Amino acid sequence: MSADTWIDVAAAADVPDGDVVAAHVQGREIALVRLGEELHAIDATCTHGSASLCGGFVEEDGSIECPLHQGRFDVRSGRALCAPLTQDLAVHAVRVDDAGRLWVKLAVG
Repeated sequence: MSADTWIDVAAAADVPDGDVVAAHVQGREIALVRLGEELHAIDATCTHGSASLCGGFVEEDGSIECPLHQGRFDVRSGRALCAPLTQDLAVHAVRVDDAGRLWVKLAVG
């Protein structure tokens, strides 16, 4: 598949508000996060300790906390927000089709 391919990963309704759901896309674990009506997709592996963010906690400010060392990432931008994190996460484009399916286009890299 090319980098501009959209991939059907889940039913949008299966991603609860304020929670994180794992999806496996082309050998990568992706964290799907809903913040109200917004859906986001980020790489699910913490850049600090290689822990899965899918076991982390979504905060009301739109950040997700790594369960290993409590570093937080912004789920909208992938930006590392605090120590011990120093590297941002990849953010993937998302869209929901008319049937309510959530599609992801993987970021290059």
